[in-house]
Amino acid sequence: VQLSESGGGLVQTGASQRLSCVASGRMFSNYAMGWFRQAPGREREFLAAIWGTSYGEQTYYTDSVKGRFTISRDNTKNTAYLQMNSLRPEDTSIYYCAVARYANYRTPTSYDVWGQGIQVTVSS
Repeated sequence: VQLSESGGGLVQTGASQRLSCVASGRMFSNYAMGWFRQAPGREREFLAAIWGTSYGEQTYYTDSVKGRFTISRDNTKNTAYLQMNSLRPEDTSIYYCAVARYANYRTPTSYDVWGQGIQVTVSS
């Protein structure tokens, strides 16, 4: 499996942005997908996860983005999304999507395939 993120860039405070993560491979609907971000000098932070279709595509969020960010997937396009609304300067970071191997979805070590990351910058 390989992942490729797109949709990042520079936006103003309060704007919305949607990140996409396209996966190679034929079993995408079975993948549990997660989104993380990492700012310079900080640990990689869990944002959201979505389970595979066989687990009802259940979603999970960290508290800091709940209500602002939405994770979703389109299995026909092998793509996971992160819709980000009401963006703030503190959301500035490199954003990563990943495929989870283990059920502890909040922990980066539960993910074994990562995208290259994409920069999101929110100006004040």
